Amino acid sequence: MPAFNERHTIKDIVRRVLAVELDDVVKELIIVDDASTDGTREILQDLDGRDGVRVVYHAQNLGKGAAVARGFREATGDILLVQDADLEYNPDEYPMLLRPILDGEADVVFGSRFLGSPRGHRVLYFWHAVGNKVLTFVSNAVSNLNLTDMETGYKVMRREVADRLDLRSQRFGIEPEITTKVARLGVRVYEVPISYRGRTYEEGKKIGFVDAVQALWTIARFAAWEAPAHDVGALTLRRMSRLEPYNTWLDARFRHFLGSRVLEVGSGVGNQTRYFLDKDRVIASDIEPHYVRELHTKFDRHSNVRVASFRFPLNDDSRDDVRGERIDTLVCLNVLEHIEHDLAALEDFASVLEPAGRLVLLVPAMPSLYGSLDIHLNHFRRYDRELLCDLVARAGFDVQTVRYLNRPGVLGWWLNSRVLRRRVLPRGQLAVFRWIQPLLKLEEEADPSFGMSLLVLATKTAAREGVAGSSH
Repeated sequence: MPAFNERHTIKDIVRRVLAVELDDVVKELIIVDDASTDGTREILQDLDGRDGVRVVYHAQNLGKGAAVARGFREATGDILLVQDADLEYNPDEYPMLLRPILDGEADVVFGSRFLGSPRGHRVLYFWHAVGNKVLTFVSNAVSNLNLTDMETGYKVMRREVADRLDLRSQRFGIEPEITTKVARLGVRVYEVPISYRGRTYEEGKKIGFVDAVQALWTIARFAAWEAPAHDVGALTLRRMSRLEPYNTWLDARFRHFLGSRVLEVGSGVGNQTRYFLDKDRVIASDIEPHYVRELHTKFDRHSNVRVASFRFPLNDDSRDDVRGERIDTLVCLNVLEHIEHDLAALEDFASVLEPAGRLVLLVPAMPSLYGSLDIHLNHFRRYDRELLCDLVARAGFDVQTVRYLNRPGVLGWWLNSRVLRRRVLPRGQLAVFRWIQPLLKLEEEADPSFGMSLLVLATKTAAREGVAGSSH
């Protein structure tokens, strides 16, 4: 609850929040006092530490956005709900706001003042309503959402979503910033109708025309936002998702080798998973919760797709789970380099595959290219061709094919990683990659002697069947 100069309402809103009963939900109330000067802080000092209330104090006024971001950091719950400190929004509607998340249908819920709540809303300013609709329209055009109320003060979200927003806005730009970033994360967004009792400026309303202009600027500022700046892996995956010609070309390199029941290890945001949807069974897996959530969003409507989280090397329960799926093909694209004990992981791959099961493995090649990009992507290594073949064979596979891919990318990786020592490949350079796509066609005619990646196609050895029941 962000609070600034709300001495007339703060006691009442705290009482109403604490009075809401939620089945099987433990509440905590974090109030961020944004350097109030009207006596609000003194009231909060009396409430602090009572009935699950915790107050955080800002030394200077930073704005609603800064208070919300601070509250997100301080909160410990699995679901976060923003409650203004005035009486415009009714806490009795928490159950309706929480329901889509608790039912597993949504990751973020917006409470809309324009969906027709049975409680109705107070009739006030015409031009405020017009401004809200304009801002919501512009926000929807940028985010490709179809919200009716972007500026709503009631926004509810899962903890893992809030943790990835990397909020920057200090004032009322927080509303469009959250909306734009939520859309870019690809999470499931719901709207539910809420009542609204707006107040006049005489009663303490603070938002005005300047904030509307700031909201437009905020939408433009974060229109190209991709992921938190520190998450180089997510930034890279989202940029690669826009290189559809390359992803299609990569799929064509091994499509002929796939069986009918596919487990993809390390699906990320599903850049390649979408090419497997014609298979009888697809298990898209990842260990990062935000990737798993996004995979659910993209693929839950496909009855042949299961989204799961398997950490390799596997424990016994996970191994039994995967074996029960009767997997005939395991696809692992740019993942093995992230696993410290790669041999143990490959042995697990063999142990869960059906007899004569197939392995499609793509890894970064040429150890001489290892540099800053690899370090920030948490790569343990890049692979040598001969040593990779030996590693795959030791794990229980017969190598059918091994070849380099993507010669055009070598120079760019060397320059960015070894010379310029960048954290992430620049967005502009990835866009340029579209123009050199035709050069990849040349690799289809002859086996390249070098390249950015190594592709291995292998089958499970007959000898491996005798140890299929082993575990690590």
